[in-house]
Amino acid sequence: MSQRLAEVARKVGVSEATVSRVLNDKPGVSDATRQAVLTALDVLGYERPTKLRGERARLVGLVLPELTNPIFPAFAEIIGGGLTQNGYTPLLCVQNAGGISESEYVDLLLQQQVSGVIFLGGNYSQADSPHEHYERLRRVKLPTVFVNARVDRLEFATVSTDDVLAAEQAVTHLRQLGHRRIGLLLGPSDHVPSERKLDGARRCLAQLGDPLEDDLVVRGLYTIESGQAGAKQLIDAGATAIVCASDPLALGAIRAARRAGKRVPDDVSIVGFDDSSLMSCTEPPLTTVRQPIESMGRTAIDLLLAQIRGGGRSHTELLFEPELVLRASTAPLAS
Repeated sequence: MSQRLAEVARKVGVSEATVSRVLNDKPGVSDATRQAVLTALDVLGYERPTKLRGERARLVGLVLPELTNPIFPAFAEIIGGGLTQNGYTPLLCVQNAGGISESEYVDLLLQQQVSGVIFLGGNYSQADSPHEHYERLRRVKLPTVFVNARVDRLEFATVSTDDVLAAEQAVTHLRQLGHRRIGLLLGPSDHVPSERKLDGARRCLAQLGDPLEDDLVVRGLYTIESGQAGAKQLIDAGATAIVCASDPLALGAIRAARRAGKRVPDDVSIVGFDDSSLMSCTEPPLTTVRQPIESMGRTAIDLLLAQIRGGGRSHTELLFEPELVLRASTAPLAS
């Protein structure tokens, strides 16, 4: 208790006695100071005393890692619309390089007394990223849902595409087309969805009698530019087909193939992941593994509302089956 008093007092810039008066709902404290102390409790991850909790606002934080990948606005549209239909207003929190961090967004959302938070990708998917702010959410028992695979130690309700199956679908398709030098273009090594895709591809290729070689696995960022640089490495290593962990990576791979004087799909076949908007309109139209974003989005809302209504905190990860969408960026291996 004394540690909590001291920490909150330092945060607000008042005495521990003042904090104690607020926590015990005693008079002699201005409304502004009282609110500052309560907000500090939320931000620091301490639970308010029962009689001081009050009603949370009918707001839900919707935290996105970026907007450049079309899959995130697509998820936000589905989830935001569903929240509105249920009487909640989404607060869109978009992270940008050099901008507000995920941890700072958590502080802001706690200050706003939101009813819950849905994360559409973030630090929880990367083992080496900071996770302390999730503990703050846990301590105040704020309803929280993750969309996309998380590290095991973060036991929050999670909605994910089955990344292992997605990789197996892509690799099996390419092997059926006769490709044996299949490269993987993935995210960082601590990124759980990418690691699952790697495991799925490695296992599938081993079962088909073609162990995955180290020079056919390249990691990078989830950008077109990173896709172009990584695909160049894979093409130089002799890959005739490339499985990418996102559609922007796949678009970068197509650019790399063309700059290497190769045709897609005649010389190099490329598979994306997400089936985000306009992938049927690219040149060539992109073969990709589709995430079932509508059913995932509805489930994320259901999980959050169940927590808000007192249905308990679910730690389950629900896996959704992806679908391979065949278009024109893959073709049989040229003889």
